[in-house]
Amino acid sequence: MTGEGTVRLRPPSNTLNERAVGWWRARCLLTAAVPVAVLAALGAFTVPARTWLWFAAGALAVLGLAGTAFFPSWWYRVHRWEVTEEAVYVRTGALWQEWRIAPMSRIQTVDTVRGPLEQLFRLATVTVTTASAKGALRIEGLDHEVAARLAERLTRITQATPGDAT
Repeated sequence: MTGEGTVRLRPPSNTLNERAVGWWRARCLLTAAVPVAVLAALGAFTVPARTWLWFAAGALAVLGLAGTAFFPSWWYRVHRWEVTEEAVYVRTGALWQEWRIAPMSRIQTVDTVRGPLEQLFRLATVTVTTASAKGALRIEGLDHEVAARLAERLTRITQATPGDAT
């Protein structure tokens, strides 16, 4: 039996915006493209090691493309979030899943961030900073308007929530 105001671990119900898959794919491609380009350029100017550098660039490109095709869809299926009057729930991770709960009484700040790629995909990240040594909770891949409304809602709820004395 749980009392009123009790926060319990449970699966969060909200998925991220579907555009998060494209955003993650773009990030994966950029992450793979930089070392591939460096290896290919080094191969173009370093004749004795050209074969090995180009082979490494090709292998890294194949791995980067495979990861780009596979991982973002998987991440989309496992990332979840939810906000109630009592807490913020976040579940992240594909292989090592992490479930975190931030009681409203422990929330210190709420930030909304939109990097250049996020802006391109009309997405935003809401960061909830708490009085926890584990660090902030991040809800990435939200539609930018949903993120703005969520930040406003969290601010309203935390202002109305008495602080935790512990």
